[in-house]
Amino acid sequence: MFEKVLIANRGEIALRIHRACQEMGIQTVAVHSTADAEAMHVRLADEAVCIGPPAPKDSYLNKAAILTAATLTGADAIHPGVGFLSENAAFAEMVEEHGIAFIGPSPEHIRMMGDKIEAKEAARRLGIPCVPGSDGAVETDAEALRIAEEVGFPLIIKAASGGGGRGMKVAYSIDEVKTALSICRTEAKAAFGDDAVYIERYLAKPRHIEVQLLGDGQGNCIHLGERDCSIQRRHQKVIEEAPSPALNATQRRRIGETVTNAMKELGYRSAGTIEFLYEDGEFFFIEMNTRLQVEHPISEMVCSIDLVREQIRIAAGAQLDIRQEDVKIQGHAIECRITAEDPDSFLPTPGRITDYHAPGGLGVRVDSQLYSGYAVPPFYDSLVSKLVVHGQNRNECLMRLRRSLSEYVIGGIKTTIPLHQRIIAEKRFIDGDYDIHWLEKWMGLKK
Repeated sequence: MFEKVLIANRGEIALRIHRACQEMGIQTVAVHSTADAEAMHVRLADEAVCIGPPAPKDSYLNKAAILTAATLTGADAIHPGVGFLSENAAFAEMVEEHGIAFIGPSPEHIRMMGDKIEAKEAARRLGIPCVPGSDGAVETDAEALRIAEEVGFPLIIKAASGGGGRGMKVAYSIDEVKTALSICRTEAKAAFGDDAVYIERYLAKPRHIEVQLLGDGQGNCIHLGERDCSIQRRHQKVIEEAPSPALNATQRRRIGETVTNAMKELGYRSAGTIEFLYEDGEFFFIEMNTRLQVEHPISEMVCSIDLVREQIRIAAGAQLDIRQEDVKIQGHAIECRITAEDPDSFLPTPGRITDYHAPGGLGVRVDSQLYSGYAVPPFYDSLVSKLVVHGQNRNECLMRLRRSLSEYVIGGIKTTIPLHQRIIAEKRFIDGDYDIHWLEKWMGLKK
């Protein structure tokens, strides 16, 4: 087992990884920018190294600085967390070339799944259902128009690299295709340095369903059920729950078996998530995230399996000692992503926390870097807390979530807690009757 793990991330996920390491008897090294010198994970880590100024490119994306910190502190493994370098194949290769273990998948699999076109081709080879569309990047307008006629309307044009809703446009007629292509290529080039795009059938009312996986790269792979991540705004997840209120036991078993068989064939190592659009009983592959997900706690809550602990064990060479029959989905869990944003305008609200009180009680988990006196910096993602609630069933979970949100105090800045309170009080959410477009439509009606 590792003796010292460097955590190449920040915020709540860095604190989450630190806690898992501590419970395994592993020392931690926190790397941080000058803006994060007072962060909670920096305060708690056994060692801390400043790796640069606030800008991510000069700190959390600075591969050389992170590797230097690992070498100087004698870390024998690096956990990349989520975002930043967590899905950077070149970084994973550099870590391994320095004789340090990368707590994540192989560089080969990161690279394969990081390109959406290659990932889709791999999914087809592995027997994972895909949305009808182009076989690869669309090179010319003429080719795009031909594929559009075959796929039918509406269709969606997407950037081959990146995500987060950038380089993505829906076309409802043949006349809109050329304009959408031009916009997507321009956005993709600006955001990701790659203007390659592809075409897929656009699903009108899909749900976003993802399956959590664990593989050891030695022929063993399990799934931890699915998560429903359909409550989204601008393609960003807001609330997630597990299991999905939209699936039955047969559908759940079918998609779980499909992805685990595929990942066994691939020889996948570490935690990973395969994301789908689900509509009218059919699953369609979107992408695979070769890392820990922000919403991983809800899978942990319903399965009682520590995903970070398993990542670390697997990276140390251990075989997965959990079999699929050992995984029992118990109860229901919901996660609210609480951000430092105005709940109505969504403008960022960095600033100092004047009061802080986290909810507690049975089945309540708060993953957050906040404390009274902490200053939320303006340089990074606005996520400041994940409120995760578990109940014996969905109704109990909702009642517990309502109570927990009412208890949660984050003073000094505006947060999206009031928005979460409004969402979970809506009948459509209470009934579990929503799709990926519901939140934006509901918010539009409320304006």
